[in-house]
Amino acid sequence: MTLPPYFTAASARAAGVSRATLRGPGFLRLAHDLTVRLDDAIDDCERLRLLALLLPDDAAFSHATAAAVFDAPIDAPKRPHVALTPRRVLPQHAGLVVHGRRLSDEDVVVHRELRLTSGAQTFLDLAAGVPSWELVAIGDALLRAGHLTPESLGRRLARADRVRGVVRARACAGLLSPLAMSRPESLMRYWLVTSDLPDPQPQVPVYDPWGRVVAHGDLGYPGWRVLLEYEGRQHAEREQFGRDIDRYSLMGADGWLVLRFAGRHVLGPTAVVTRTRRALISRGWRQGGT
Repeated sequence: MTLPPYFTAASARAAGVSRATLRGPGFLRLAHDLTVRLDDAIDDCERLRLLALLLPDDAAFSHATAAAVFDAPIDAPKRPHVALTPRRVLPQHAGLVVHGRRLSDEDVVVHRELRLTSGAQTFLDLAAGVPSWELVAIGDALLRAGHLTPESLGRRLARADRVRGVVRARACAGLLSPLAMSRPESLMRYWLVTSDLPDPQPQVPVYDPWGRVVAHGDLGYPGWRVLLEYEGRQHAEREQFGRDIDRYSLMGADGWLVLRFAGRHVLGPTAVVTRTRRALISRGWRQGGT
């Protein structure tokens, strides 16, 4: 007998499922005689909706859990994070990580039928434990998807004095851009804007002799005609590879110097900053000059 997603203890016994099995990680007891099956057939959002049945009305999924639901570039944690209004004793559950948070109406949204901390609140919460470069990548993704705006982030950070992580959050807030199309692009931009090199421009248009846009560079320096491109796995596909050849040919024909980077190059600043510096110098840039 196959158990349905929701079942009683009697149904479990009839199906031959022991009490010890029901206490394992694949099952969650929602009430005295109601258990839910958390198997691989349930997607992440459905798992969270089931877990929400355990929670008080003021609860909101938070931190990396909220960011993952927003499709930010961060792995969903095995134990979902939940924010609750502080109490004398915060309710705990072995399957959850519970945080005390005083959240305003603006700090909570409903997305995918889940009550989540807002993009701005999620960004602030993550700032306490996420490196600055990853925080920028997450913030870029939230901006790009419309879950965060400079205004909403500014309002949240303005009332975040003494909140853990606020210094990092404020430092990174000014580095965010909705024009970054992926985490690697965000990382490349972070390494450059925190170096002594000029700040790059995202999504640089490349024009043909008739003034038509024929390509865009991920990042670039129009004044020196230097472009930076991230090459993900999708670029190895035959059709994409052919399109890339056309783009690079058009860029080169118009006088652009194109630097291409892969995943291993963007995990730290060395390759991106060193090669970009050499390219800029070759095009006439000088340290401390223009």
